[in-house]
Amino acid sequence: MTLESILLWAAVLLFVSVISSKLSDRFAVPVLLLFLAIGMLTGSEGIGGIYFHNAPLAKSVGVVALIFIIFSGGLDTNWKETKPIIWPGILLSTLGVLFTAVITGLFAMYILKFSFLQGMLLGSIVSSTDAAAVFNILRSKNISLKTPLKPLLEFESGSNDPMAVFLTLGFINLLTIQSSSILSFIPWFVLDMGMGAFAGCLMASVIVFLVKRLKLEYEGLYPVVTISLVLFTYVIAVLLKGNGILAVYLAGLGLGRAEFQNKKSIMKFHDGLAWLMQIAMFVTLGLLVFPSHLVPLTVAGLLLTILLMVVARPISVFLCLLPFPMNLRKKTMLAWVGLRGSVPIILATFPFTAGIPQADVYFNIVFFVVIASVFIQGTSIPFVSKLLRLDVPLARKKNYPIEFEKIEGIDAELTDIVVPYNSAIVGKAIHKLNMPAKALIVLISRDDKFIVPSGSTVIEGGDALLVLANDDDLRKIQDIIMVFNNLA
Repeated sequence: MTLESILLWAAVLLFVSVISSKLSDRFAVPVLLLFLAIGMLTGSEGIGGIYFHNAPLAKSVGVVALIFIIFSGGLDTNWKETKPIIWPGILLSTLGVLFTAVITGLFAMYILKFSFLQGMLLGSIVSSTDAAAVFNILRSKNISLKTPLKPLLEFESGSNDPMAVFLTLGFINLLTIQSSSILSFIPWFVLDMGMGAFAGCLMASVIVFLVKRLKLEYEGLYPVVTISLVLFTYVIAVLLKGNGILAVYLAGLGLGRAEFQNKKSIMKFHDGLAWLMQIAMFVTLGLLVFPSHLVPLTVAGLLLTILLMVVARPISVFLCLLPFPMNLRKKTMLAWVGLRGSVPIILATFPFTAGIPQADVYFNIVFFVVIASVFIQGTSIPFVSKLLRLDVPLARKKNYPIEFEKIEGIDAELTDIVVPYNSAIVGKAIHKLNMPAKALIVLISRDDKFIVPSGSTVIEGGDALLVLANDDDLRKIQDIIMVFNNLA
């Protein structure tokens, strides 16, 4: 193919993938499936007719994409929401992954006639979850999940990939190196996770230090610096025999907790980069699969998917959450929303490059499990959340024509507050509200229009007030607004 042909195909695939996200929101179809479908349609058995069977290249694309996707996930994590659920999240992302891998592996031994190690390898590959698909489906239905389900799912899915990678590489070593034994997992786990955590925490501090201290002339260079530092983080962790995926997640988490200039632009850039990486990864993996090869595995794949959903995942969740005071409905919901996603398909390319016998069977069965999991569980999530009375209306953040970036030394941030129609402040001018001296109403959103307020501006019911204040003053303002008239 000529360079122009390659660029044309790249442009078409990117554009079609972006447009398909609109269909995802409208029809509640996970965007993951649409990206994969685009890759499959472009492949040798689709209308595109592009023959692609380069598993090592697909693996490389997947790993690079995963680095930036995981980093962006850590960067976007809300630490205030995550902190209260950190311990159940850690258990789900470590022991939960292990339990899922073992139980699924035992089923694979029986269903696919695999050996013990082959079954454990397949179980390890499909052991991680993808919360992005869950929230994509819920968002399309304008619903969300009650606390602490949302932050717990986000943290689990962001932090359970390192364990899945560790188990997958571990069982590949056992299958390819005769002298290896399961007992070697223990010191290797300590080294892998320990050095990964060390590299991640160290590089988080380095990244925060450099981003704060570098005084670059052009704002657009800050995301370029973070790209290089993310790659440094992964490589340093791997050179130290640590888990590179864990390292980049912790680096993203550390950077997300810090306050510094240009933070919003960096976060927006990495969010866009993560989407680009997802499209590249899913389309590449879709190109790699041959749909005709999935047909003979339909019965085995469907059976394995059902057992993973109704046995392996629930047992893992309930065992991990035994020490924590969480009711049965919430545990059941967590067990049901354990959708498989991109990581299992990426890990399914590892047996190809390691020379594992029947590598194509691993890839095809994992591909089928992911698609079936997203279809079966994904389409039922809104119904199950309502059935368990764990759904809440989706809070859509309003876009204001003004931005504020919190940095060190400024103890305030922008927050919007909706004024109830029966609030005691309705009909009063701003200068009569007894507002805290250091707080400021920056903007008022009323009837889809924005008003720059003055002291004489009169508050109306339903107004959304964009307030610049610290936490203490914000609570005082909320107390003032939430005093209701006697007619309430």
